[in-house]
Amino acid sequence: MPNDAQPSDDQPRRRQINLSPEEQSAFIRATRKASLATVDKDGFPHLVAMTVGVHDGVYYMTSYAKAQKVLNIRRNPKVALMVEAGGSYAELKGVMVRGTCEIIEGADAVRDAWAIIAGVDNQPRRRETNDSAPKRVVLKVTPEKIYSWDHTKLAGKY
Repeated sequence: MPNDAQPSDDQPRRRQINLSPEEQSAFIRATRKASLATVDKDGFPHLVAMTVGVHDGVYYMTSYAKAQKVLNIRRNPKVALMVEAGGSYAELKGVMVRGTCEIIEGADAVRDAWAIIAGVDNQPRRRETNDSAPKRVVLKVTPEKIYSWDHTKLAGKY
C-alpha cells in the first residue's frame, strides 16, 4: 500500500466520529472558546483566541475594529475557526470551520452579536464592556466547509 493510501475502513471511522449539526451547536455553546486563523500581510497564519457563538449555522465573534485580525480579514476574508476540547487523544472533540468572514460595523450589531455569543437575549453587560461597543466590529463567519470529530465515540478503540 502506498504511504499516502488510507486503510479501507478509514471512511466509516471518519463518519463514526463526526458530530451532527445539533452536536456541533451544543459543543460550541458549551465550549465557546475558539482559535481564529487569518492570514497576515506577509502570508503567515495569524492565530488568536476568541469567544464564539453560533446562530442559524453562522459563527459570530467581536473584536476591536483596529485589531490585527480585522486588518487581516479586510485584506483576505478567508478564515479558519477551530473549537476543540479534551485532554487525551481518546477525549478529543472539536469543530473546524473554513469560511468567509464579513465585518459588520455598528454598536447595535456588536450588542446583537454579544447576545448570540452569550446564548441569551438582553443579558446585561458590565458598563465598561458595553461602553466598548462603538469601538468594536462583528466578525460573521459563514462556513464553506465544516469538519468535526468526537473521539469519545470510538470508546478507546482505534
